[in-house]
Amino acid sequence: MEKLINDFGFGLFFWQGIVLILLIVLLRKFAWKPILNSLNSREEGIENALESAEIAKREMANLKADNEKMLQVARGERDEMLKEAQQIKNDIIADATQDATHKSNDIIAKAQETIQAEKKTAITEIKAQAAELSIQIAEKIIKKELDNETAQMELVNKMLDDVKAN
Repeated sequence: MEKLINDFGFGLFFWQGIVLILLIVLLRKFAWKPILNSLNSREEGIENALESAEIAKREMANLKADNEKMLQVARGERDEMLKEAQQIKNDIIADATQDATHKSNDIIAKAQETIQAEKKTAITEIKAQAAELSIQIAEKIIKKELDNETAQMELVNKMLDDVKAN
């Protein structure tokens, strides 16, 4: 270090100072300004990208909210459609049940009418057969009873007495 102090010269110091100042001016004009400009433009680009990202984030939130609303509306419509379908199903079942009840009641009524008509016909036939059998039995009994004349006279007198009593 002592050697540096002994070799010190003002002329060299002066020229080195001028070269340093000239180097600083040239670097400032040609290097620092473009570097600072590129840094500033990059900073602005980053800020713009962050703002765009924030805007996109808000838009995504809005889209998500809209999607939720549409999903809620769709669910409501689906539930309404299911309720309507259930109601239609219940109405169809009720109508079918009512129709079946009416038809079965009509069939039962017709069957009862048919049964009554057949019953009357059967009773009439039974009465006719019973009357015919009664007449046949009475005829046989009367033939057997009326074989002799005294029995015939007793029967005639008895019948006359019954007729007079009534």
